[in-house]
Amino acid sequence: MSAPPRPAAPLPRAHRAHRTLTRWLLGAQWRSHRGRALVAIATIALGVGLGYAVQLINGAAFNEFSAAARSLSGQADLQIRGAQPFFDESLYARLATHAGVAIASPVLELDVAVPRQDAPLKLLGIDVFKAKRIAPDLTGVPSSQTPFDALADDALFLSPAAQQWLGAGANVTLRHGTSDVRLRVAGGIARARPGQRIAVMDIAAAQWRFGMLGRLSRVDVQLARGVDREAFRRALQNELGAGFVVGETRDVESRTDRLSRAYRINMNVLALVALFTGAFLVFSTQAAGVVRRRTQFAMLRVLGMTRALLVRQIMLEGALLGVAGAVLGIALGYAVAALALRFFGSDLGGGYFPGVEPRVEFEPLASLVFLALGIGVALAGTLIPALEAARARPAPALKAGSEEAALTPLATPWPALVCLAAGAALTQAPPVFDAPVAGYAAVALLLVGGIALMPRLTALVFRALGRHRARRRSGAVATLALARLANAPGQASIAMGGVLSSFTLIVAMAIMVSSFRNSVDDWLAHLLAADLYVRVAASGDTGGLAPGQQAQLAAVRGVKHAAFARTSRVTLDASRPPVALLAREIDPADPGAAMQLTGAALSPRDWTSGDTPVWASEAMVDLYGYRVGERVRLPLGGEVRSLIVAGIWRDYVRQTGALQMRIDDYRRLTGDTTATDAGITLAEGTPPTAAIDAMRALPFAGALEFAQPGEIRARTLTIFDRSFAVTYLLEAVAVVIGLFGVAATFSVQTLARSREFGMLRHVGVTRRQILAILAAEGGLLTALGIAMGCVLGFAISLILVFVVNPQSFHWSMSLYVPWALIGVIGGVMLVSSCMTALLAGRRAVSVDAVRAVREDW
Repeated sequence: MSAPPRPAAPLPRAHRAHRTLTRWLLGAQWRSHRGRALVAIATIALGVGLGYAVQLINGAAFNEFSAAARSLSGQADLQIRGAQPFFDESLYARLATHAGVAIASPVLELDVAVPRQDAPLKLLGIDVFKAKRIAPDLTGVPSSQTPFDALADDALFLSPAAQQWLGAGANVTLRHGTSDVRLRVAGGIARARPGQRIAVMDIAAAQWRFGMLGRLSRVDVQLARGVDREAFRRALQNELGAGFVVGETRDVESRTDRLSRAYRINMNVLALVALFTGAFLVFSTQAAGVVRRRTQFAMLRVLGMTRALLVRQIMLEGALLGVAGAVLGIALGYAVAALALRFFGSDLGGGYFPGVEPRVEFEPLASLVFLALGIGVALAGTLIPALEAARARPAPALKAGSEEAALTPLATPWPALVCLAAGAALTQAPPVFDAPVAGYAAVALLLVGGIALMPRLTALVFRALGRHRARRRSGAVATLALARLANAPGQASIAMGGVLSSFTLIVAMAIMVSSFRNSVDDWLAHLLAADLYVRVAASGDTGGLAPGQQAQLAAVRGVKHAAFARTSRVTLDASRPPVALLAREIDPADPGAAMQLTGAALSPRDWTSGDTPVWASEAMVDLYGYRVGERVRLPLGGEVRSLIVAGIWRDYVRQTGALQMRIDDYRRLTGDTTATDAGITLAEGTPPTAAIDAMRALPFAGALEFAQPGEIRARTLTIFDRSFAVTYLLEAVAVVIGLFGVAATFSVQTLARSREFGMLRHVGVTRRQILAILAAEGGLLTALGIAMGCVLGFAISLILVFVVNPQSFHWSMSLYVPWALIGVIGGVMLVSSCMTALLAGRRAVSVDAVRAVREDW
């Protein structure tokens, strides 16, 4: 028989005492400083909530968009696409009989225009017998009475989202170029993602109806069992050459990731601005609280508490604030994400995830990351005050007036200078996986270094001001305020940590957004040189204006000149989105008249008579290594052509790359004589409205869209402002957090200065004068914080404008400083800080003067 279990050993008496003391101290701290704790918790929750919400929104949209894109590929092992959007269908027969291929399924993928809709409909022409084995979700579902509708030449099958969007009844009208195509809705699709607007029809019918006879977009291939997919892919790519791109289905997700990565990273970083600013608020409130409790901690040390236990006690207080704030923030972020996806869509203005209806889902990994960030912010803000409290010698700490001595280490300038130097060095580092990781690290180091330099700067500035005021024999209020700030720079700097960090980020973001917006405005003014713009309604590469229709448009009364253009796409890398190819009228002797060049360009005398020039956007330099004067090979017209890069131009529309070439060269190399756009120059005295009315009389006018330069500019800037709406919100949050910091730290410091105020009352200073001193201190500190924030924010804006944005989006911009906006925000913060300091000081000056100066030794 086994012995009965032994009872658990009781906890050592000292351990139980420590636990009891910990509970007492935590309870006392909560009861006496509940407001400060709630402010810190709210700040952490706000930062975590915004970051977590943005992560959930972008994650849900990206995952849903990727799943929808993968559903179009089905179970294919490989996809063979042309470098241009369409290729000859003879390749299908070649692939279907290729050794190692089990199934080859041809696909014609079109973006067809829909009358009275502002977006195209994705239409897939499929071989239903092949598609059922590779992509069964894409097959149409005809009714049992008409099973052969899947092969009918007028039958169209729509996804639920497409049916709802089109309001489809028995028939639907689509558009090919300028011609209408009327089709019969024969049923739905086997399976489609929520919000996915797609249509399916027989591939032969699609080729005939939309003028694509003998053309395909891709061939989906399923390999025979035992075939090495990667080896087969490499061999097939070598066999087909540069005119085709052999990729895997995962490349679809890679293209989506590359297309939206910079946007998602920047949105997440912007959301973390609130959390980053909150870290300084936690530090300032914790540091001020620890300094105020310096005598209490010294007494605990005298009574036997060790340094390790004291550090653990203070860190536990910070950790509890972090846990409460992070948990509350995760709940807040989830609620915000759910509401945003329901009412505002999935892209937050970015426009990268059209046609999907994502639902917010709890992400365990992201939740743990943001939980750790919230707790880490609180612990980081508590660590330095905790270590200082543990290092302090009990005897001096028990005496009154030792608070500033506790903050003396903060005045050491070397750590700040090291951070500033490291931040400057990181600005020269290249991007990592197309993300400006070093640039963001440089911003963080500059911000930390600037704030760490504040104690030394505060002492220097206010001592100089104090000497200046002393020579002028100014009033008592100003003298006392300057003396306090000059002789207690550590506490002053703690009070301004939140204001400085928030205003610095506000200035940096305001300059970056203003620079971007003004650069886009200048770019539009340069680009929109015509009087009127006409384009064929969005229909991808399926059609445009035929030569006869171009002649009719150019012959309209009042039209002086019509500059036609053709927009197409070229795929250069299977894992990257296609590159836009713009063919338009360009004068080789003066290409800057048609595009905004960023540097020197080649002139016609710099290339031989047989060379074909092409002008590359800035993104092509970063993504594909294009350089002026370099010869590149591009697939055009079914062949790989050699062209010379004649210049680099700025493009704020296509961050994945774009090329421009003369439309005559494009037509000569491809044989494509259609046009998708036209820039109309009107005869003198002809109003644009009269020209538009005349063009509407053309037989194909129903397929045209008209816009004047002012309308395009206004629409573009509206989209821009909507895209940066979240940035404006985060700037407002940073202001609120900064004011929270002023309120929290001033309330703690004014209570700690009760003896000082009591002594002033004894020597005849009135309450009104003490409040004036507090207001002066708050105003002077805020003014210094605003001045330092302007300098630091300007430096950070240079990194954002000239490092982060070019590395993220592959375009450059000019620098613009919105002085009026910065002045207004600075004035609001200055007045608000003075009022906050007054409100925080009312409690301290209400304490009885005799009781305030009593000191127990």
